[in-house]
Amino acid sequence: MTNGSAQPSHSAGGRPPRASRAAVSAAVADLNAGSLAFVMGTGIVSTALYVNGAGTASAVLLWVAVAGFAVLVPAYGWRLLRHRRRFVTDFLGPRSFAFLTLAISANVLAARFVPDGRTAVAGAFLAFGALGWLLLDYGIPIALITAVRRKPSFDHVNGTWFLWAVGSESVAVAAASLAAVTPGHVLPVLAAACWTIGLVQYLLMAGLVLARLLARRVQAEGLMTSVWIFMGAAVIAVLAAVRLMALPQSDTLLSRDLLVGTSVVLWSFSTWLIPLLLALGVWRHVIRRVPLRYDLGWWNLVFPIGMYAVATHELGRATGTSWMTSVGRWEVWFAAGFWAVVFVAMVATWCRPRRSSDREVSAGADAAPGAGQPVGPRSTAESSTGSAP
Repeated sequence: MTNGSAQPSHSAGGRPPRASRAAVSAAVADLNAGSLAFVMGTGIVSTALYVNGAGTASAVLLWVAVAGFAVLVPAYGWRLLRHRRRFVTDFLGPRSFAFLTLAISANVLAARFVPDGRTAVAGAFLAFGALGWLLLDYGIPIALITAVRRKPSFDHVNGTWFLWAVGSESVAVAAASLAAVTPGHVLPVLAAACWTIGLVQYLLMAGLVLARLLARRVQAEGLMTSVWIFMGAAVIAVLAAVRLMALPQSDTLLSRDLLVGTSVVLWSFSTWLIPLLLALGVWRHVIRRVPLRYDLGWWNLVFPIGMYAVATHELGRATGTSWMTSVGRWEVWFAAGFWAVVFVAMVATWCRPRRSSDREVSAGADAAPGAGQPVGPRSTAESSTGSAP
């Protein structure tokens, strides 16, 4: 016999379906523009493990990256359709270049699938990444230049702006990797063109970001992990150059001497950057005592560290520099360990508030069905993926 009042239906885990849908909707509404940095970091560490001979671990991370891509890309589309105003606000804001992670992540996966012999899959990811790069590489600067409601400020310049160059270099890496195992002249030309475009974009952004850091006061709280993309943007150009070395010079119009010389310059500069970036981290967390907590920006460290390991190993192998190859092998294991630490921190951070939220929502639903609304995750507007440098 019932008491005449409908009881809220619960899922197998005890959470009201309505609350679950609301939580998912809130998560999508707050989705960070650079969320696919997780896929970028995981994909490049998978590549690093592959070149180091750790095939099983590399495969596991590859499919983790693919799963992340499969979840996050539709979430971007959902956010555009259901939360268009917030999406456009981000697109015209200081973290707009973070949207290029959409294209970069696809190109990283494309390059990783090539050595597995999955050329069709690699080609599909490259097509997606190249189209995304073409639209965003032009669309973001055009939108920022022509937006009438935007309030531009030199203080908005941040490390994610280097993704403009990373996007071009990611196309070069994927196209050159695929060109090495497929016939034709289109991919080598595309790889060479994107490599040179990325170099120019890197120089432009380096001057702009350095001017921002040196000419304006930087708060410790505002100095985020995105500055590590400064280093990552240089070493991905090194990896792209190494991939181009494997192609016929007649197809790329780039001499081996040019590629080797540029790679050595960029690798040396990126190596010089590492102590500087570490020192800034010590200043932020030790001297200024900013708490060391996980946020999405930590994947901005994983990608440069993993890319540096791959680029060091591959440059050493391409030039016959044995010590560089040996150093690269050790760096690969460091990158893999760092990935594991950040991944565990991400899962722990995601689970901790969710357990508390689940109890509150469930209690609220039992007390007054329909009245308990889950509180969505904090807006990522202040996330390190799009904050000041």
